[in-house]
Amino acid sequence: MERIIVKGAPGSPYTRKMLSLLRYRRLPYNFLLGGLFDKGIMDTSHLPKAKVNLMPTIYFKNKLNELVPMVDSTFIIRKLENLYIERAVVPKSPVLKFLDYLLEDFADEWLTKATFHYRWTYDQDIKKAGFTLSRWRSLTDDEEKNKVIKNMISERQISRLYVVGSNKTTLEIIEGSYKRILKIMDNNMNNSPYLFGNRPSSSDFAFYGQLTQLAAFDPTPMKLADDIAPRVVAWVGIMEDLSGLEVTDKDWVKDKNLSESFRNMFYEIGNTYIPVLKANYDAVYNNDKEVNVEIHQTLWTQKPFPYQAKCLNWLKGEYELLENNHKKFIDSFLYETGCELLFNGK
Repeated sequence: MERIIVKGAPGSPYTRKMLSLLRYRRLPYNFLLGGLFDKGIMDTSHLPKAKVNLMPTIYFKNKLNELVPMVDSTFIIRKLENLYIERAVVPKSPVLKFLDYLLEDFADEWLTKATFHYRWTYDQDIKKAGFTLSRWRSLTDDEEKNKVIKNMISERQISRLYVVGSNKTTLEIIEGSYKRILKIMDNNMNNSPYLFGNRPSSSDFAFYGQLTQLAAFDPTPMKLADDIAPRVVAWVGIMEDLSGLEVTDKDWVKDKNLSESFRNMFYEIGNTYIPVLKANYDAVYNNDKEVNVEIHQTLWTQKPFPYQAKCLNWLKGEYELLENNHKKFIDSFLYETGCELLFNGK
């Protein structure tokens, strides 16, 4: 089997998501550490550039044996599902497959707001990130030489907090959601170690990716995880390498056995992410300059984000692929969680 080339960085939750998934699926890969500002301790100059420079970038060969870059982890996972049969991470059940897609999207697009917010809002987090992320450019530079790149990274990222909607008004929404997610995940582990039973799904890897930063790197959210949900912290360590976990199709939970503790995650999605997703969609297509929507009696404001307008369309597309009996099951399961607003247009 030919080795998959992965360019990424340890501080990228999506890189960690994909590396963990590749280890679990026992797919051989070469990891190239991509430096910030295209300068790193590993040479990646021979690799073709993606249209958008994001981490991770994974390279697949086309029919001409040329390397083609791909950057969206959700679609990379689905491509891998088509290429390799063993140890799949997308459930076969249409119901579970849709719920898994929704959870993965939530982790990738909502929980990441907490990841970015904590890292670039609090002094101790800014300090640790600045000192560490800048070292991926060089491990041998002394502190004085490294200072310039550290300051460039910190200033750039802090200036981009608005992109994820992090500000003084939305702070309580983001941090409150993170704390609730920790509690919900911890409580659900009374039933199974993974979201959909006794084997990990793509959404497990998505949550893991964000939590490698929130629960295992950045000081402020890491302390919260230690205090609120040490079992989730332990889970992050276990998810790092599941290559030795033996699985069968029987390890997926059955549709009829989905628990109330699992359903609680969709209340969190429906009361935070879905309203923001819909308001953002309207703002993008109405060419509004700002997204405004009330979340938990607090006004959420941010600049419109075109990519997440696509996310809403993709979610609706996944729902439309379902047969009517599966749609009815999903509608019943999501009833009154707030997630039903994805499909009823209200």
